Amino acid sequence: MTVGTNSSPGAGTTAGPPVPAGLGGAQVPPRADALAGVPPQAPAGARPGGPPDSGARADAESPGRAARARRSVPPQAGSPAPAVRTTAGAARTAGTSPDGEAPGEGLGFGIDPDSLPDGLVVADHTGRVICFNRAAARMTATDPAQALGARIDRALPLEDLEGRRWWALTDPYGGLATRRGQPERNLLLPGGREVLVSASYVRTHPTGPLRRLVVTLRGTEARRRTERSHAELIATVAHELRSPLTSVKGFTATLLAKWERFTDDQKRLMLETVDADANRVTRLIAELLDISRIDSGRLEVRRQPVDIATAVGRHVQALTANGQDPERFLVSVSRPLPDLWADPDKIDQILGNLLENAVRHGEGTVTIGVSPHEKGTAVTVSDEGPGIPEESMGRVFTRFWRGSKRGGTGLGLYIVKGIVEAHGGTITVGRGPGGGAEFRFILPVSAPAYLTQ
Repeated sequence: MTVGTNSSPGAGTTAGPPVPAGLGGAQVPPRADALAGVPPQAPAGARPGGPPDSGARADAESPGRAARARRSVPPQAGSPAPAVRTTAGAARTAGTSPDGEAPGEGLGFGIDPDSLPDGLVVADHTGRVICFNRAAARMTATDPAQALGARIDRALPLEDLEGRRWWALTDPYGGLATRRGQPERNLLLPGGREVLVSASYVRTHPTGPLRRLVVTLRGTEARRRTERSHAELIATVAHELRSPLTSVKGFTATLLAKWERFTDDQKRLMLETVDADANRVTRLIAELLDISRIDSGRLEVRRQPVDIATAVGRHVQALTANGQDPERFLVSVSRPLPDLWADPDKIDQILGNLLENAVRHGEGTVTIGVSPHEKGTAVTVSDEGPGIPEESMGRVFTRFWRGSKRGGTGLGLYIVKGIVEAHGGTITVGRGPGGGAEFRFILPVSAPAYLTQ
């Protein structure tokens, strides 16, 4: 990385057209030391306003000697890194930037700005663009060759959501000298395209003049997807909560107002309905908490010895007690099974979701298989229904996916996948022998840390 320390002829200066002194100021010619990010300095031994000394003249007469001298001089403390004038075209044709550096060398890490995933635009102390990477060119639909050397407000015309010119509002080269940048915000490019823009002000010292204006650009697609996902979650929760809460409110209000008019059997039926709806609300809240923990990576697994075959039998008995035909379930257990250390409550949650899905959305016999696996214990749940379309296989474990219109929040399988992965296992979906859906999860052999140390 080359740092210029004088501006004598033949010492690596870069000639160019006049540039603005700000965003609309007087025209001044660029200097090699300014383009390199170093404050202008007088040659060693020179008097203010006077000619350079003999050493400077010798450098002027010997460009090679001057270049070697510049390489031997370390950057001054507090001075910003040299500028990176990069485009996808002319600056890279000769293999070096206009400042005589290899492409990307000015970043200080050997990284080409065109390799960055976000748009990068850098302006020097005069407001002239000295870096306009490929991502910025793609987002703004601007030719980098036209952007380089142009004023920042012309190369990157931005407006806020109310149509006001952003550069006039922020005034990076004027205003308070204590400002360090602008936080990320939504701004508009010409044509109304929205981008996320943030800016950093690079100064030689905390209250000094602005030496570099660094602007980053990001697309809004990822944020829009997240916002849509949150909106869908809120809408789903509101819909799922409204029905049971309306039922609870209606039955309790009726019982309080007309208690004496109902028989004991009628009162019991109403209270059982209220209890079932309250359980439904409780389950939904538990699902929301699980989603929050899964998304944030805070899902805790309290491992204990678990008899998975017994757990499967317990869930089948609960379904038959609720009215399902016992002949509909076929349980197959291949022994011996390896020891399984897992969270019993979380295992019940996995089995409950998979069996409920098979009963509600599938048809025919529901087969549950438990067998040893080279990585631990494998559990398979399959039915004989229509199955899952091939094009939907990749979306089964995403939020709000529903295989049919038979109710449900569409969150159960997303939670199941999160729980299985929290145990270090894997889960897959495919087509079963009977033509229906087949879910298979594998839990590894593991134990609490205090037993393995």
